[in-house]
Amino acid sequence: MLMNMLKIVAVPMHKEGRKFVAIFAAIAVVLGLLWAPLFWIGAGVTVWCYYFFRDPVRVIPQQPGLVVSPADGIVSLIQEVVPEEGLGLGTEPLTRVSVFMNVFNCHVNRAPIAGKVLHIIYHHGKFLNASLDKASIHNERNSLTIEAPDGTRIGVVQIAGLVARRIVCFVKEGDSLQAGHRFGLIRFGSRLDVYLPQGVSPLVSVGQTAVAGETVLADLADPTRQRPGIAE
Repeated sequence: MLMNMLKIVAVPMHKEGRKFVAIFAAIAVVLGLLWAPLFWIGAGVTVWCYYFFRDPVRVIPQQPGLVVSPADGIVSLIQEVVPEEGLGLGTEPLTRVSVFMNVFNCHVNRAPIAGKVLHIIYHHGKFLNASLDKASIHNERNSLTIEAPDGTRIGVVQIAGLVARRIVCFVKEGDSLQAGHRFGLIRFGSRLDVYLPQGVSPLVSVGQTAVAGETVLADLADPTRQRPGIAE
């Protein structure tokens, strides 16, 4: 029981967060020297920062053809849209599934499928609310195309938000990824879009909670498969 509790509380932190936690901790100490109660406020913010950069272990589905969520958060949009130029996904509308991350979600991003990174395109832009549809066009973002061994291509886009000011990508063009493996991170609050191949139905609904690397967004092996259940 004690070990299970420790696993819940002592969640590993991604190395990208170390300097931020150190900065927040130093500020807390300085504030405490000025007025003791301020130390506890600073300590609380430091703990929040630690958990923002948490990097928990995930159980990745091993069934071939599954597209998993690249982010923790809420499925905010499911739309038919033409993918942005440069991704190599064609000019016909594709189903785009958007997962919105708030400042309390884990922000480590994971590959939706196994494959090779064909394209990475960084777009400088605005920092609008990431939950808005127009954020996919106007916001600062980093777009990747991943090609599976059978030639199927998936687009995944990291989008900055109102608070987010830094998109981090750990991979480069030509790298090979396994489904659910870490490929990036966004600080602090943002969204990820996934472009599904033509004719593939999403297995999630708007408003559903998604878990990076675990929640199945679609099944490429059974593209017309429908999501069981009704959103309530």
